Formats: sequence, C-alpha cells, structure tokens
Amino acid sequence: MTHYLDRLQKQMHTNWKRPALCDYKGDQFTFCDTATQIEKLHLLFEQLGLRKGDKVALCGKNQARWAVAFLAINTYEAVIVPLLSTFHPDNIRNIVNISECKVLFTDAEIWQNMDIAEMGGMRQVISLADFKPLWCGEADRAVFTRIDSLFSQKFPHGMTANDVHYPTANDKELAMINYTSGSTGDPKGVMLRYECFSADVEYGQDNMPSSYSDTLLSILPLAHMFGMVFELLYPLCGGTPIYFLGKAPSPSILVKALHDVRPYLITAVPMVFEKMYRKKIKPTLNKPLMRSLMYVPFIQKFIFKKIRQSIDATFGGNIRLYIMGGAAVNPEVEKFFHKIGLHFTIGYGMTEATPLLAYERWNKFVLRSCGKAISCVQLRIDSDDPHHKPGEIQAKGISLFSGYYKNEEATRAAFTDDGWFRTGDTGVIDKAGNVFIRGRLKSMLLSSNGQNIYPEEIESIINNQPFVIETVVVMRNDKLVALCLLDQDEMKKCGADQATVVSDIISTTNEQTDQYSKISAVEVRTEPFAKTAKLSIKRYLYS
Repeated sequence: MTHYLDRLQKQMHTNWKRPALCDYKGDQFTFCDTATQIEKLHLLFEQLGLRKGDKVALCGKNQARWAVAFLAINTYEAVIVPLLSTFHPDNIRNIVNISECKVLFTDAEIWQNMDIAEMGGMRQVISLADFKPLWCGEADRAVFTRIDSLFSQKFPHGMTANDVHYPTANDKELAMINYTSGSTGDPKGVMLRYECFSADVEYGQDNMPSSYSDTLLSILPLAHMFGMVFELLYPLCGGTPIYFLGKAPSPSILVKALHDVRPYLITAVPMVFEKMYRKKIKPTLNKPLMRSLMYVPFIQKFIFKKIRQSIDATFGGNIRLYIMGGAAVNPEVEKFFHKIGLHFTIGYGMTEATPLLAYERWNKFVLRSCGKAISCVQLRIDSDDPHHKPGEIQAKGISLFSGYYKNEEATRAAFTDDGWFRTGDTGVIDKAGNVFIRGRLKSMLLSSNGQNIYPEEIESIINNQPFVIETVVVMRNDKLVALCLLDQDEMKKCGADQATVVSDIISTTNEQTDQYSKISAVEVRTEPFAKTAKLSIKRYLYS
C-alpha cells in the first residue's frame, strides 16, 4: 500500500506550477504555493514549540487555507482534531479541552463567540483567513512576524519541488481524532491512523482515478470524513485541482460554480437527486403527451438520453460519476436513474472506517444495494443466515479506527470479542457480496408479538408516494405511526386534499408491507426534521 503522503509528494513534484487548492472566485494555491505555505507553517510550529503528537484543532468554513492548514498539521505529524464550523461554541470548547489541543485554527467570526479563559491548554489561536494570530502571548506574536525571514534563510534561492519531503514511516501512528458529534456530554473521538487514510486514498485512485486534467468542486464539509477524504485527500493525491465554495451557497451560486468548475465527480446525499426528480423530471414525464411518447421504444430511449444529458449539464457537463450516500435512496428515484443510464452508485461508510466500507462501480452496481466491501475491508453479518436473515453488519480492515479517544468503555462496546467493529447497521449480504442495509439497530422497533420492524423499510415505501418529502416511522402504544413532511406547495398546485393524501399514504403503504409492519396513522408535520451534519434525520428527537 502506498502512503498517501508519498502520493501527495509525487504530485508536488509532477504538478509544481499547476493549481492545487482554490477558493472559487478567490485565492488560488498551486502545488508550489501549497508546499511553500506548508513549510512556513512547519517553521511556525517549530518556533512555537509544537511537537509531534500534539493536538491541533481545525474549525472553519470550507476554504483553500483550511486544506493548507490540514496538510501542514498532518505532514508535521501533529494530531488533527477537525471540528464542524456549525458546532456550538460551547461544544467546540468542550472538544478542544477534552482533546488537549494546544493550537486552534479557526475563522474570526467563530472565535469572537469563544472565551479563551475556558480553554485552559490553548496556547495559540490562528486565523484561517491569513494564518495570523487571533490570540496568543506577546512572545509568540513576535514569532509570527519572523516566519518569512526564517523561510528565506532556509531557502535563499526559493523552495523547489525537490525540497518537498513528507514523513511516510508512520503508518500505525495516530493522525487524527474526529468527533462524530458536538455533544457537550461525552462526545466520541474517533482515532484514525495514517494507514487508514492511505487505504481509502489508494482505493479511490484505483477505482475512480483522477488526474491534473480533472477538476473537483468541494461541497461537503471538510471536517466531515467523506468530504475530507473524497473531496480533498483522494483527488489531491491524483493531482486534481480542488475548488472550495466556502459557506453553504445559494442555489444560483452553486449552479454557476458547477458550470465554471465542471467537476468530474459529485458526492451528495440522495435528497439532492430526489428533489430534482420530483420537482423537474417526474412532472414533465407525467404530461399527457410525454406519457404517450414513452410507449414508443426508440422515442423513450431518446427521451431518457436527453434527461441524462440534462442532469449532467446541470452539474457542469463533465461528470463521470455521481456517488450518493448518507441515507437510503428512494426506490422509485433509484430505479429511474438506473433506467436512463445515469452514472451513479451508492456507497456505504462511516467516520470509524475513514469512511468507506462498501462501494461498486456504477456499471456493476446492483439496485437497492450499497455496493460490495472495498478491497481493504472485510464485512460480515451477525446472523445464522447472512444471505436472507438480517443481522448487524460488522467490519474489519486496515482502514478501521483504533478506538475512541480516552473512552475505553465505548471502545470495548464498539468491537466484538474477536475484533470486528459493530457498525450498528443491520442488513444482509448476497452470494455475490452485495450489501443491502435494512436499517439501524438503534432505530429497530419491536412489536408486541416479538417481530423486528425496520422503520427505514416502511419509510422507503412512504417516501415513494406523491407529495411526501420525508418520513419518520415511530412506535406509539404498540402501533406504528408515520410522521410525514408533505409538499404543501405541490399539493396546492395539484388541488390535492390533505385528508385524501393521508388516507392514500396509509392504504398504499399497508398494501406493500407485512401484517406487523402496517401503519395505523399519519401525523403531518409542518417543519422539516432536524438533521445531522450529513443530513441524516435525528430520529431520537421523534421517538
């Protein structure tokens, strides 16, 4: 296995003058600029007394300097503690203290809501806007002013590609602590080694190769594992320039950025594609003329091709692959995209796996699955009939985490006696190795007669019905109730009566479910469900 920092170093040598990290309509760093900034930050760390293994927190909006700081910390062999910029200041402070972070890189607007008096071990706070101090002692402040001079002394003739040397004899060492939640109670810090990242970067380049001739638009939060690995490390290690949008953009800015950047890859939650299908594609196909034309085979084929081209054009016109993940895909939407030949696939992963567990190429992908175990991972089902009887999905492999930071109890609970990681997801694996997720163990409901009910399966049926945006199925007084967010605007446009819509949801759903999985009622919600950073519904709020 090739170390990802070795891959990065080679890209520095090969693409020295080419773009690497770019803010959309803002700062642009070539590989040369990136290496130079990394070296200056290394000099800064040395002067500040930062040591290998010290913890450094990184909390800010997506931007090129976030990525530069990340790489500088990583190649210095300090331990990165990335935090979502949306975390509450109290939660940021709590995690920084728990992790014993000595340095914090952040945005000025985040820092202004924090109190250094509550961060006992913090030595320096550095701005992600310009790498200047937001807070530090007077002696340290002087250090920042002489870094350029120190750099010039070290490289009197300027830095060259041959001066780039990153450590690669550290596979088993701790590279990162990633917190899956900002909870102030007892957040779990996932400990990841350098080899964890090397494994996923290698798998990415082997199965979705990228190069300097490609471009990528970073949309997912960089502090989130999927955004970090598959919108930063993996493409950059292929020499691909990455463009950052910063804060969540408006739809119009996003569309323009996609057309300007023309990315080769899009990673997104299914909701993005489901909304496109419901709002644009399905209404067009339901028009009387279109419905008639769809019965003519060669015309249907032409229409499907045009729809596929239109979707690709919406995302910039240069897409080779769409990857969906983070939630179940609506079956109707998935089937339709497969029928028109859209180059999409569905992945499965989590922070503890850095993040990928399962994946399959779009032309081999099996509907309703989430791919097969990736090459560096083994998956098994805790069931006496793993092909048919759902059980917990368990994983083992080089990309799996070492445990939870300073939380031995949670670490012990996360692994089986024979060393397999308990994912908390339930599913089956067919004879070909395709993984089919049924739901989360924590969300599984138990009926009065002892039947296991997976609410996600029922929700999938409900979400496939007209006017339904999203659903959570809960158990109340031993009866299943569906909490539904309906598209009120679309109902009004179509003249649909809410009582009739609710009645249709119940009858249609119950026609497609087992006796013990039938819903007894629908409660209509007026507000969207609360979501996690990866846009999964926070189920515990509605049970």
